[in-house]
Parts: sequence; structure tokens; C-alpha cells
Amino acid sequence: MEKKAIGWRRLLTMLAIAGGLTLLAGLGVLDRADRTASDALCQRTDAFDGDIMVVGIDQRALEQIGPYDQWGRDVMARVLEALNQSEDCRPAVIGLDVLYTGETDPELDAWLAEAAGEYGNVVAACAAGFGSELIPDGAGDYALYTDAIVAFEDAFPSLRAVTGRAHINTMMDADGILRHHMLTLRLPDGEEIPSMALELARRYRDYWGEEPVELPAVNGRGFWYLPYCGLPGDIEVRSVAEVLSGDVPAEYFAGKAVLVGPYATGLQDSYLTAIDHAKPMYGVEYHANAIQALLWGNYKVEAGRGVQLAVLFLLLLLALAGSWRRSVRVSTGLWLALAGGWILLARGLYELGWVVRVLWVPAGATLIYGGCLAVNYIQAAAERRQVTNTFKRYVAPEIVNELLKEGSKALELGGEEREIAVLFVDVRGFTAISEKLKPTEVVEILNSYLTLIADCILRSGGTLDKFIGDAAMAFWGAPVKREDYVLRAARAAMDMVAGAGELSRELERRFGQTVSFGIGIHMGKAVVGNVGSAKRMDYTAIGDTVNTASRLEANAPRETVYISREVADALGDLIEKERLPELLKVKNKEKGLEVFKLLGIRENG
Repeated sequence: MEKKAIGWRRLLTMLAIAGGLTLLAGLGVLDRADRTASDALCQRTDAFDGDIMVVGIDQRALEQIGPYDQWGRDVMARVLEALNQSEDCRPAVIGLDVLYTGETDPELDAWLAEAAGEYGNVVAACAAGFGSELIPDGAGDYALYTDAIVAFEDAFPSLRAVTGRAHINTMMDADGILRHHMLTLRLPDGEEIPSMALELARRYRDYWGEEPVELPAVNGRGFWYLPYCGLPGDIEVRSVAEVLSGDVPAEYFAGKAVLVGPYATGLQDSYLTAIDHAKPMYGVEYHANAIQALLWGNYKVEAGRGVQLAVLFLLLLLALAGSWRRSVRVSTGLWLALAGGWILLARGLYELGWVVRVLWVPAGATLIYGGCLAVNYIQAAAERRQVTNTFKRYVAPEIVNELLKEGSKALELGGEEREIAVLFVDVRGFTAISEKLKPTEVVEILNSYLTLIADCILRSGGTLDKFIGDAAMAFWGAPVKREDYVLRAARAAMDMVAGAGELSRELERRFGQTVSFGIGIHMGKAVVGNVGSAKRMDYTAIGDTVNTASRLEANAPRETVYISREVADALGDLIEKERLPELLKVKNKEKGLEVFKLLGIRENG
């Protein structure tokens, strides 16, 4: 049940995290950055067909003719006459990306209208002004409509009567970038006016007897995503001055779609576009890009926001499931697969005609990857501390710290020869006691004595090697080298003797039984290190020094600490001792051992 509850908590946590990140994406936190990334990834240049040209009101024309605000309508009339020299030599369609509203000079107005109506291939511009307006909602109340047409400018009547009609509105996204194209403009009276690009594309197809333009799908506001094919400056541009001077013959424009409009910085008809966020594109170039896309039928559909949010939520859940409590290698692989794979997928989908959010998945996956790494690190550190603290209950803290410092090297099998002091301690009379008491009482007594032994060893900086039934082995001088390692062993032994007396009195009161220690200490060289197999090893000491200490303990009477001549000499006047009258005969030793009874440690020791 506990594991099941943990599983549910983890699932709910994952759902909450994925849902929160999805909500942030849905609220538009990444919209600006995502549009920029999408533009950089997807928008690609391609050569114009060559059937679309621009006649620009450029700097050369302004220098030769004069400031644009001083131009009369006769200038555009002469441009149209130069382009439409004859029925056999004229453009398929001419789009005027200039507003000619209201009547000015009757003679010049008539001239422009006559030139524009000569062959019926001219399209005049109109434009709407948008703003906010309160509109009845049908329920007795009003709703604020932010895309209401609040103004409209059209060509003057005589010009409008002989030309086509198309709007030249350009509306940028919230970040100031021109990405979309308004296909048609619907006036308040219901009349629908095509964009300049749509009208020119239609007339161009009609001129050449081709199939009608297939319209792109538009969003609720009438816009479609424009895949640009050229950077600013890519479309061929000839100056109005060149056309008027005859430097460019009329035959050059025959059968083509020609746009006439501003192409100079001071005329304030330029925009930052999706294909280039740094260099502005003139309005006539924007229309040319839209014409080319319409002629090619190269349309892109922006995937629904709701569908993309649902996909994002599922992929974020996958990222969480794959990264939660996983190794860095697995988490990194999944992050790269999701982030990099999604970017490649977004590019591929664009080629297939779909525009998706480029950054939603990579950004979400990156946040999850970083968060899971941090959480996994914190949890691993906490578990490491827990394991370390648990490990220190079984072995000396110095060993744990030394292993942590050395890392994996400390886990290798093998050892080194070190000078150490070895202590063996055994509970005397424990077998007899175990026969008289209940098993639970026996375990309680044993644990009390072993706890006392462990505390005395660890308090003096010793390494608790192992418990052997009711006995224990410890050593000093490894893994941490200390100058007073022999004295520390002696102090631990005396602490055991003192503690055993107090503990024995308590046990006698509770159980009517007492026990005591027999302790042996020897010093010398021994091999210290990891002994065992790769799957199960012990940090221990082996050698004759260990065996000798064990023999001393085995011969020590109750409440007695036996030390060897080497230990006695090393401690000298620091301890109080008593030499045994006879040498101690021990197994596997030809000569007897000179043994001392440790009576105490002097105050200066």
C-alpha cells in the first residue's frame, strides 16, 4: 500500500508539473521567443520566378524628380504610359502601392485615370484604418471589437472607375514582425476587397490563361501565414527614373506582374519581416513575396493552439517519467531526443505545410531536465548522507570519510602494510548466562555490552573491524594515521573495563546476572585494506599482529587487560602496568610472550 501511495503521489506531481508548464505556454510566456525561433528555423529564401517586378520610387527618382510630396499625379500617369506602350507590349497587371485619394488637379487627375484605364490592367490601392469599437452583441449589450474598421481610404472616383481595387493593409504581429497577410478586407457594408497580392496574382493567372489562384486557409481574422521566398533586396527593382527616361524598355515588363511603390527609406513604407528581423523590407517587396506564394500555392497552416498544448502536455509527462530518478546519461539522452527531435520535426512539418511552436517542447523539456537533475542530485545527496550515517553505525566514521575521499579507488580489493595497534575483547561467562535467560533478554544484554564496546572504540578514534558473536576486534592507526594510536587503544580498553562495571551492576539489578570483559592488545605491522570479493568485502587487518592480540585476549582473565611487551614499551610511563611472572605460551609461537597487565593510564597520558 505504501508503494502504491508513493506511485500515486509521484503521478500527481508529474501531472501538476506538466500541467503548470503547459499553462505557462498557453498564457503566452514563450510566444515572442517562439515566433523568433520559428522564423529563424523555418523561413527560407527561394528565387523569385522572374515574372514579378518592382518599379520603385527610390532615391534616384527622388533626386531627379524632386521630393515625393511635391510630385503631381502626372508622374504616375507618365509611368503607366511608359509601361503600357501598346497592346502587344504591356505588363499582365500593374499594382499601384500608392494611395490616390480625393481629387486634386482636375487635369492631372484625368490624365492619371486615362493612363490607368487604357488597357484595364491597373489595380489601384485602398486601405482601411482599424481601431476599437463597441458592437451590439445581440443580447442587449455591447462587446468591444478591437479589429473594427474606423476609417477607409479609396482611390478618387474617376481612377476607381477604370481600375481594379485592392487593399494594401499590412498588420504586424504583437512583436512588431510582419508574418501574416490579410487575404481580403471586409467593409462594414459587407463588400469584400482582395489584397493587392491576391488581385495581382488572379489577374496574372487570367492574363496567361492559367487556373485560378487556389486560396489559402485563413484564421478567424482573415490572415494567413506568409512563407517568404526573398530577403529585402532580392526582388528585381527598376527605378521610376529609369522607366521615365526609357533606360528600361517597355518590353522588359511585358507579361509580368509589376508593382509600383515606395522604395526609399524616407517614405516610411518598410517593415521588419519574419525572414529578416534586422533589415526592413519595403511594402512593395512584401506584396511581391505574397504574390509569389499565391502563384506557387505554397501555403502553411498554423497548427491549432489547443492541439499543440495537448501534445506539449503529453511530451512533458514523457520527459518527467523518463528523467525522474534516472541516471544523468538516460536523462540527457531523453532531453536531447525531445528537444532536438522536436526542432527537426518542426522543420519537417513546415516543409509539409504545418507551422508548429518550435520552443514549447524544447523549453519545457529543458526545464524538466534541469529540474530533475537538481532533484535527483539533492535526493542522491540525502540518500548518501543516510547511507553514510547508517554505515557509520557499523564501522568507524574515519573509514567512511576516508572511503568518501578516495571514491571508487577505496572500493578496490587490496591493502597496504601499516603499523597498527589491535584490540580484541570478549564477554566472559556469556554462554552460561544465555542458558538461564530468555532469548530476548540474552539479546538485550548482548546488545548493551556490544554498544558499550563500540562506543569506547569509536570514541577513541578506533576502527571497529567486526563483531564475532560476543567478541569484537578493533584497531588503531588505519585508515587514519595517528601518532598516539597505541595510547588510544589502551584508553579504549580501560574505558571498556570502567563501563563494564557500571553496566554489570545495572544488569544484575534487572536480570540477576553479571558479565565482564577479557581484553588483549598488541601492536606491530599488519596488512590493512579491503579483503574479500568484488561483491562482498570487509575493511580489515590481517597478519601475525592480529593473531597475537587475539591470543592475548583469549588468555586474559575477567576484568583484565593483557598487553604485549611491544605495547608496554611504546607507552612507557604513560601507563600503570604489572608484568606477569611467567611467559605466556600461545599457539603457533615457539617462544613464550612477555605479557603485562594494564592497570591504568596516568593523568599525563
